Amino acid sequence: MPEDRSSTLITISNPRSPISEAYRTLRTNLEFSSLDKALRSMVVTSASPEEGKSTTLANLAVTIAQAGKKVILVDCDLRRPSLHQIFGARNAPGFTDMMRDDSLMSKPPLQGTTIANLCLLASGTIPPNPSELLASRRMSEVIAALQQQADVVLFDAPPVIAVTDAAVLSSKVDAVLLVVSAGKTKREHAKKAKALLDKVNAHLIGTVLNNVKGEASLYQYYSNEEKV
Repeated sequence: MPEDRSSTLITISNPRSPISEAYRTLRTNLEFSSLDKALRSMVVTSASPEEGKSTTLANLAVTIAQAGKKVILVDCDLRRPSLHQIFGARNAPGFTDMMRDDSLMSKPPLQGTTIANLCLLASGTIPPNPSELLASRRMSEVIAALQQQADVVLFDAPPVIAVTDAAVLSSKVDAVLLVVSAGKTKREHAKKAKALLDKVNAHLIGTVLNNVKGEASLYQYYSNEEKV
């Protein structure tokens, strides 16, 4: 899935492209990988920065919503939030406001998008202690509250190796999807990312390979995480 910031949401701007079809294939693979238990919450992260995780997550969310499921997209990359920019939304109030305001638990500050069934919970005010915030009991309560309002809740998290945020959050959700970039992600970084996720007993459901040239982009999803 080559990344192009000028057309970040390619599933909307060019829905018949091979890249959009690759995202739909990813959606289908995720559905088949969770037949025994519905996938209600998932973190998308990467091994290192600038590997396309937020773009991958945004387009995946679009395809899931287009399939008729209610989706809440949550920006938990509290270091470099970007989902509000991708969807042309405001960044606050958002997730961090919900974390500290009890009144928002029953009515989260969700923002609608131009895509039916897809809502965004932006990051909100950037906190001084993201890891501690995500590790708190309140985080589990927020996840449960969001799940009451959607079929699936998708979380954008910082790169696994850079900070502990993704690993902490991964232990609280149903699955984790790891994004790596062809020709950019170092093999040792991908292995380290997997090891860090394994350490917290995260359910690594698969890996997305970004920036694959040509038709190979249709086969970006690998259900066997050992290929990392």
